[in-house]
Amino acid sequence: MRDVHFLAALWRANLLAALEYRAAFLSQVLGMVLNNSIFFVFWVLFFGRFRSVAGWSLPDMMLLFGLVAAGFGLGVFLFGNALRLTDIIADGRLDYYLSLPRPVLLHTLAGRSITSGLGDVLYGCLSFALSGPSSVGDVCRFGLGVLVSMTIFLAFLVVVHSLAFWLGNVNLLAGQMLNAVISLSTYPLELFDGTARLALFTVVPAALMGAVPARLVRHFTWVQGGQLLGGALALLVLAWVLFHRGLRRYESGSAVPMEV
Repeated sequence: MRDVHFLAALWRANLLAALEYRAAFLSQVLGMVLNNSIFFVFWVLFFGRFRSVAGWSLPDMMLLFGLVAAGFGLGVFLFGNALRLTDIIADGRLDYYLSLPRPVLLHTLAGRSITSGLGDVLYGCLSFALSGPSSVGDVCRFGLGVLVSMTIFLAFLVVVHSLAFWLGNVNLLAGQMLNAVISLSTYPLELFDGTARLALFTVVPAALMGAVPARLVRHFTWVQGGQLLGGALALLVLAWVLFHRGLRRYESGSAVPMEV
């Protein structure tokens, strides 16, 4: 519970820091909503000519985009350092987090907040509302899907960035993996088959971040729900183990003053 209170205080401090410049805060949030909306125009035009693709209609795509956007946005707002974990490791800036009596990985990830993530969350909620939820159950399943999507996304980033303990600067690889998981998660799983579909569940777990949670919002089954939660938990454990194994190889950068 102490760690929960610590995280809540950290998130509150990050939010207050962002709100110090209200105009910049609002412009980042609204700008991200506009950016996502413009990106989705392609699908609106596409479904203006075709009623469905691989069994997915426009409301289904709104649900998918909304879920991925909200999961990504919530992740980078609450755990913004997940996007620059390689720099923190390679530059020896983990010293600051290692010097404090808090869980190292959790504190490191939550040490920074990306304000524009709230714009993704807002867009995600609006997109879900426009997709036509039919019951309170849909809303609850959407909320759960967002949390699972966020967990998959963050765990995958930690796995990729943790390679920096062994390989040094992996920013190029991490950037490519980030683009891949976000892009592929916004496409229906039925468009892929064979090896490609297997890769979307393993190498780049985009299906677990987007299509599978979206499908469960519409057609929930306990078996598939349990499998999705099991996949998220397995990836989370892998991320935790890989990061802490890497800590044994970490070389101090004497960078404590840089983080204070």
